[in-house]
Amino acid sequence: MFKRKRLDSKPLETKTANANAAPIITTIVPPQSPVVERSAARPQAEMQANTASCIGSGMSIVGNIECNGPAQVFGRIEGEVHASDLLIGDGAQIEGTVIAQEVTVRGSVKGTVRATRVKLQNGGAIEGDIFHRSLSIEEDAVFEGTVRRVENPTEMASKGDAAQKKSQPAPSLPPVMPLEIDGDLAPAIDADLRPH
Repeated sequence: MFKRKRLDSKPLETKTANANAAPIITTIVPPQSPVVERSAARPQAEMQANTASCIGSGMSIVGNIECNGPAQVFGRIEGEVHASDLLIGDGAQIEGTVIAQEVTVRGSVKGTVRATRVKLQNGGAIEGDIFHRSLSIEEDAVFEGTVRRVENPTEMASKGDAAQKKSQPAPSLPPVMPLEIDGDLAPAIDADLRPH
């Protein structure tokens, strides 16, 4: 089908042109593995799991917050905060209960902290109770309250709260008792009750 021409069969001009041409250098590049972007390779759920929820310094929340992943607080919260890992940043204020696997405090907390690992860092302050398995308090941190080491501090929160609610009786009002009026005041009261 195809015929091969001999080099000798080319005209002389082509041979001299090839002789005057610069030599061609060839380099063989070994094949590389395909390049895959990391963001495209990771599933969406894994990307979301690594993203921390953030409450900014200009934000104030009254109520309970539950975060399935890590969270960072730089604002003010009044209520209960649940997260897997929680960073309470500089200037942040939390009044209420904090429950997480790991809590790092650089701001201030007034209330109960329940975490497997609690780190009270420089500039941080906790006023309340700490239930933990591991606790570290840096030199310039402030702590006022009680500390209790427990094996499962986060589980204790849900069980302890439920048990505490069950053990407390419902509030009841004292029985109604009629008032007795001294005999000296009876005419004055009767006079005030008459229509004028």
